[in-house]
Parts: sequence; structure tokens; C-alpha cells
Amino acid sequence: MTWRAWLPQIVLTVLLNALLPWLVYLLLIRHFSSFTALSAAAFLPLIENIVYLARYRRLDTFGSLMLGSFVLAALLAFMGGDERVLLVRGSIVTGAVGAAFLLSLLLNRPLIYGLAKRFVSPETAAKYEEGWHKPQVRRVFRIMTAVWGAALLLEAAVRTLLVYTLPVAVFLGVSNLVFYGFIGAAALWTWVYRKRSTAAMNPRL
Repeated sequence: MTWRAWLPQIVLTVLLNALLPWLVYLLLIRHFSSFTALSAAAFLPLIENIVYLARYRRLDTFGSLMLGSFVLAALLAFMGGDERVLLVRGSIVTGAVGAAFLLSLLLNRPLIYGLAKRFVSPETAAKYEEGWHKPQVRRVFRIMTAVWGAALLLEAAVRTLLVYTLPVAVFLGVSNLVFYGFIGAAALWTWVYRKRSTAAMNPRL
């Protein structure tokens, strides 16, 4: 299966687990509570996970991660709190995802490995499986998982600090800059590191 043939499946995965839930949330938050909007947003990733599990007899790493994020956000919304507690909810979710990345290092195969397999063709995913016995391959995936976990935790810590040290209006202005700054830096590092690791990887990441 070529990359172009596999691309529609990747697009569908991102739509069901990220973009459509986000749009559902944006539409419902105007008329319902945060808890209701987030609970509805979690419905699509839940259905996608059930279908994926029934079809492949294993959990979808990306879908499970997104579902967990929406569920945690809904629980935090249900708990309520003052203005600053509401602002820090996003950082708690980001920190939880970062912690999940780091905790996955204790498992046989870390989160980045599962995410990488989810967004490649079946043939490339099979080659990843074949190459997993190589220590250098396992090292690359574990380093990438550790860096992303640390970046997400650090981003959550920085934004939490800003919530309680800056005026609310100022925080709202810089919050997204901080978030996308960390994500952009981690993505750029991943691209550079992946390029430098191609000699050790087969197939290339």
C-alpha cells in the first residue's frame, strides 16, 4: 500500500480523534456547560476506539490518548473552581499527557512507537516491528518519547506558574504562545533528531 493510498485513513483518524471533537466542543460550549461540551467531544474518539479494537483486536494509541485527554478535561470541568482553576485545566491535561509519555518508558514499547505506527502504512508498520529488535531503534523511540514527555510537563509547569503570577487578561494573551512555542520546539527537535538517526533506523522514521 502506497503512502497516498494510506493517507485517507490517516486523515480520518485525525478528524475523528482531534478536529471533529474540537469542533463539537466549540459548537456546544456556546449553549451548554464545559462538562457537557467536553463529554460530547469525547464521544467520537470513544466510538473510533471501539471500532478500531473490534477490527484490529488492539487499542488505538492515538485515539486512546485523545480520548483520555477529553475525559480528563471533562472531569476537571465537572469539578469546577474559580477563574484561575479553570484556566489551569488545560495545563493539567497537558501535564497528564506528558506524564503518560514518561510512564510509557516503563513499558516494552513507549508511546511514540505506537503513535508512529498509527500514522504509517501497514507495510512500514510491519518494518518497524521487524526493526524493534535492534537496540539503536529502541533507543531512538525511547529518547523521542522522553523528550516529548519532558516538553509537555515543562509546558504545563510554565503555564501553571503564569496562571498564578500574571493578570488573567495577560495570561490569556500569552498562553497559546507558550503552548505552541513548546510544541513547535519539540516538533523541530524531533525533525532534526529523526534526520540524524536515519543511519541507525531501518526503515527510516
